[in-house]
Amino acid sequence: MKTSRWWQQCSVISFLLAVWLPAWIMAQTTPPTQGTTSPKPQNDRLQFRLVGYPRKHNEGRIEVFYKGEWGTICDDDFSLSNANVLCRQLGFISATGWTHSAKYGKGLGKIWLDNVQCNGGEKSIELCKSRGWGNSDCTHDEDAGVVCKDERLPGFVDSNIIDVQMDENKVEKVRLRPVVPTKKMPVTEGVVEIKYRNGWVQICDVGWTSKNTRVICGMLGFPDEKKVNKNFYKLPPKAKARAKPFTSGLNKRLNTERQKNQYHLHSVACVGTEVHLAACPLEFNKGNATGSCKGGMPVVVSCVPGPQYVHNNGLKKKLKTTSTVRLKGGAKLGEGRVEVLRNNEWGTVCDDRWTLLSASVVCRELGFGSAKEALTGARMGQGMGPIHMNEVLCLGTEKSMWNCGFKNITSEDCQHVEDAAVRCNTPYMALENSIRLTGGRTRYEGRVEVLSTEANGTRIWGLICGGAWSTKEAMVACRQLGLGYANHGLQETWYWDSSNVTEMVMSGVKCTGNEMSLSHCQHHRTVSCQKTAAKFSAGVICSETASDLVLNAPLVQQSVYIEDRPLHMLYCAAEENCLSKSAASANWPYGHRRLLRFSSQIHNIGRADFRPKAGRHSWVWHACHGHYHSMDIFTHYDLLSSNGTKVAEGHKASFCLEDTECHEGISKRYECANFGEQGITVGCWDLYRHDIDCQWIDITDIKPGNYILQIVINPNFEVAESDFTNNAMKCNCKYDGHRIWLHNCHMGDAFSEEAERRFEKYPGQFNNQIS
Repeated sequence: MKTSRWWQQCSVISFLLAVWLPAWIMAQTTPPTQGTTSPKPQNDRLQFRLVGYPRKHNEGRIEVFYKGEWGTICDDDFSLSNANVLCRQLGFISATGWTHSAKYGKGLGKIWLDNVQCNGGEKSIELCKSRGWGNSDCTHDEDAGVVCKDERLPGFVDSNIIDVQMDENKVEKVRLRPVVPTKKMPVTEGVVEIKYRNGWVQICDVGWTSKNTRVICGMLGFPDEKKVNKNFYKLPPKAKARAKPFTSGLNKRLNTERQKNQYHLHSVACVGTEVHLAACPLEFNKGNATGSCKGGMPVVVSCVPGPQYVHNNGLKKKLKTTSTVRLKGGAKLGEGRVEVLRNNEWGTVCDDRWTLLSASVVCRELGFGSAKEALTGARMGQGMGPIHMNEVLCLGTEKSMWNCGFKNITSEDCQHVEDAAVRCNTPYMALENSIRLTGGRTRYEGRVEVLSTEANGTRIWGLICGGAWSTKEAMVACRQLGLGYANHGLQETWYWDSSNVTEMVMSGVKCTGNEMSLSHCQHHRTVSCQKTAAKFSAGVICSETASDLVLNAPLVQQSVYIEDRPLHMLYCAAEENCLSKSAASANWPYGHRRLLRFSSQIHNIGRADFRPKAGRHSWVWHACHGHYHSMDIFTHYDLLSSNGTKVAEGHKASFCLEDTECHEGISKRYECANFGEQGITVGCWDLYRHDIDCQWIDITDIKPGNYILQIVINPNFEVAESDFTNNAMKCNCKYDGHRIWLHNCHMGDAFSEEAERRFEKYPGQFNNQIS
């Protein structure tokens, strides 16, 4: 790192700059009053990003976007104060360090700033002293980096993304245009066209390889490519006279394609692991010319769709295999936290050295294309349970993530705040064209209207019957619209009556919650709706983020015990229906009830706070226990026989939802005392101790035997979550009439299918000599 002689030798200039430059910048950045010149265009605003390798999401080479170009900052005179300013502009609360001498690799292009000197309190790096924009005597060997504290500023929603470094001005978008018209989606074969300026141009196929095709297919959301029958696209002229009408029309269209001569791109030389065509070596026609393709034709590719996008149901079942990799917590298909199956138990992947190459292997293995984004820092929510992999290093050609290099985890290596996630390229399905929201205050809410086809072939917009419409259906609607998760599914939308659409065209909609569109859900063949007025149609409120509640299964197993509780101590519990029905005929206040007691710790591992569906104005006061209930049923506690029959039950209204404890660096936000706000903050948990009323199952009438204890959070899906599959917890249970043992407690989605079958086959205790 060079010394800062420049500032020492030019003290007078430094003084003048110190006085004049901040004042000048303030004048330039102060919002104009009415009648003054217009503010700077939107694209002139400064942007910042962290790049380089190896790194985590909260560290890297600092790059600035200024005057339409990304550039770096020189490390001369760099300090922690500079890093603090830059980390805040990146959305973090502060810096913990900075790096010099291009620790995260050398940048390209401009070195925008040199000799930057901040006090640390500036709102922007442009308010600090420096040589001025673009004035530097540095090389990229001196690029500065920052290490930010991994805590986001409130309201800062940008994801921490490791993205591909490329010149996307050369190649903006790619599409496949089918030569033979088709209504089936997705389009898997056709002429490759790239977006160029205001139009679409073709690629000359001379020297085209299967590796190029693999990159194109990956960009378009397909895991694999296949060879194209070029003869189909090269009908000889003599065949035109003998061809059938359809073939003749096709031949004419193909000849038209060849005569367009819109070739803008030649000599594509991809390795095959690139996630975008722009990352490959490319040769363009010079200037605005769209020259010919001597001895060739437009590039045509054919891609193999993943199992989710195959039209043939028989083939779909054949392609579907039991995967050892899955995505959890994402709003859209093809995105989520990466989880892997090891020793029959699902676990997460640490984000150390997490790259687009590794993310692309995951995406293709799951039937999608290459990775669009590799996300770090648990940006798709934190997992629970084991972390199976660390420092995953893929070449990009592997068929499975398990074929990549990786390290095993020790407890000191990683925490769940470092869980890796991906966003994959997925095929374009045009599903958003057949649904819309109307009447809402923002684009994220409104009455749901769907496009239906009449018997005569015409398409008009219609409403969905609000009866039985729930959060699960709303989740599918929000996913189809590309608007994230569903906050609420509404059965009445009279307050959004701004459309002239009044006819119900769909009713009885019932979704699992995983479908790509409402048309994939069950619904009535003929519309049948009790309340047909438009005000009773279905509506949604969508959100980019959602909560995700998970029970701490090991704590249930560790804290379980039996208590024989006298009836005179159970009046309040009986009043709130926390005992079995036979308690009503007991000889009160004499006798007792046998209670299966345990503690439950409910974590919010999602990306939004969990809040009760009902507002506080409708919470119910329970004088006996002295608390408000914000939800009718918050948790189900059930004891099941080996064949799944319920033999005893408990239920838990939310006494109160509050932050009992939180992870380090996270502040509690919800507290029940004094009619406070109720909820569970992201990164916090609500602990219901074993000694709280109703924190039990009444097993007074249960005979000794083997059972399954099942606990389900948010059982009626009253509050939206990003993932409902992890809301249930199960344990093997052994009761001998005096004592009780729990074994194998786990979340409902924590085991492999094989391990889950073994669990259900024998729900007894495997150790302690109990058979």
